[in-house]
Amino acid sequence: MRALTFLAALAFSANSALAAEELSGCDKFRWPIDRERAALTAPDLAKLASGSDQAALPASAITLGLVVPSEAKLPSPPERAPKDGTFAGFISIKSAKAGLYTISLSIGAWVDLVQDGHVLKPVAFSGATDCSGIRKTVKYELSAQPFVLQISGARENTVAIAILPVQ
Repeated sequence: MRALTFLAALAFSANSALAAEELSGCDKFRWPIDRERAALTAPDLAKLASGSDQAALPASAITLGLVVPSEAKLPSPPERAPKDGTFAGFISIKSAKAGLYTISLSIGAWVDLVQDGHVLKPVAFSGATDCSGIRKTVKYELSAQPFVLQISGARENTVAIAILPVQ
């Protein structure tokens, strides 16, 4: 009987954890996303190719073209190995003010932010399915140095990205 109770509890906790990862709806993000969502869904986003160098943070969200991982030539290996059939890409930002930023994506993908040769750990993460225009948002503390934003594991060959200072 104890074994059966243990297995039931284990199954419940596994299902709860899975459900927690796949929250659905715009109201399920951990913090307000109105500004990020508006930036990602704005008309006529600038289109950048993977490998683009930017002198400063883009003034608005951008659309980044992605390629198959073998052609992406990411400057650093991604923290999570991309699956077959996915896309990857990166942009380099030469100048940004130090501070806390959100990096928001229109689709599901893995984000690696590399600064001073190190992959930065996110301060916070939030994501939800079934929210038109935004799938995930990640907060990073940046220093006033160049950085590389790498995207991998995307199921589509373009992604809208908004890099915004936290208000």
